Amino acid sequence: MKKKILSAVLAGLFTFGSFSVSDAMSRADISKITVKQSTDFKYWTKNSIPQKKLVNYVRDVTNKRSKNFIPVEDRIAVFDMDGTFLCETTPYYFEWMLYLDRALYDKNYTPSPEDREYAKNIEEAIRKTRKFPKNVDVDEAKSQDSVFAGMTPTEYEKYVQNFMEKPVEGLTNLKWGEAFYLPMVEVIKYLQANDFTVYVVSGSDRPTVRILACDMLKIPTNQVIGSDPKLISVNQNENDGGNYVYQKNDYLVRGHLIEKNLKMNKVSYIAKEIGKQPVLAFGNSSGDTSMLNYTIYGNKYKSAAFFVLCDDLDRELGNLDKAEKCKQLANENGWTSISMKNDFKTIYGDNVKVSK
Repeated sequence: MKKKILSAVLAGLFTFGSFSVSDAMSRADISKITVKQSTDFKYWTKNSIPQKKLVNYVRDVTNKRSKNFIPVEDRIAVFDMDGTFLCETTPYYFEWMLYLDRALYDKNYTPSPEDREYAKNIEEAIRKTRKFPKNVDVDEAKSQDSVFAGMTPTEYEKYVQNFMEKPVEGLTNLKWGEAFYLPMVEVIKYLQANDFTVYVVSGSDRPTVRILACDMLKIPTNQVIGSDPKLISVNQNENDGGNYVYQKNDYLVRGHLIEKNLKMNKVSYIAKEIGKQPVLAFGNSSGDTSMLNYTIYGNKYKSAAFFVLCDDLDRELGNLDKAEKCKQLANENGWTSISMKNDFKTIYGDNVKVSK
């Protein structure tokens, strides 16, 4: 009897120490996900067609005997972030909720009347599903950079990290810093294990993406492309950087938005910063169309694009209308759709559920 009890206890300890789909994963556990070969995938459904397509593609282009072999130096994969491997529905993009936190709820900060009013309008649009103002993507980014202007990179990093500890809205047992799609994390790890260089190409603030993703996903900071705030010297004031000389007592602070990395801008940034055409691309919205098409059109290598659909209403705050439109967009452009509902065995772990 004692042996049976001991065996049961040990079995329980082993279960709690493993990466079970019943666990809501911490960042530390997410960082330990390893996928070296096709049999290592745990978080995709058994007969997922997109997962099999990806595996077959990787096997083909990494096989030196294949006519489709791609040299290691040209194995470039680009990923959008929000809605592609990070939650964007609780209730909106990470950086937008971070912006609202700063502009409306940070007791240690007083925004300008213009920024406060704009943030109130954005929050109302998000929470009451009203229409956003015109040019909202660029204007929100400008206001977002305005409320963080003057922060040093270290101060900003601390602010983001603190926000990452806050629970998301609408899902249980999940913090913002843990809200990564586990199946898509597996894709990133699988590609890295097969000598692909993975870039994150996001419309989000570049420093934010670095803080959220780089250490955990083992992506070097120079492999993140995002929207850039201007970084200036604290003593630079309005002087142009071409004329100002960095001094002994200078240090960097955040300034205002340079450019929003959206749509065609993503392609331009890829060309400028990577200098090579990607062979794999992953996105989730019409804003990724240019990046995905740039990857598959006129490529000298075999290439592919994958599109994540927000069609899960039970384990995620999905949007079926958007998912259907995105599926049609994928079909029109020759991308492979990934259904969160049908292809993901779990999203964040089974302890994460829609709040009732």
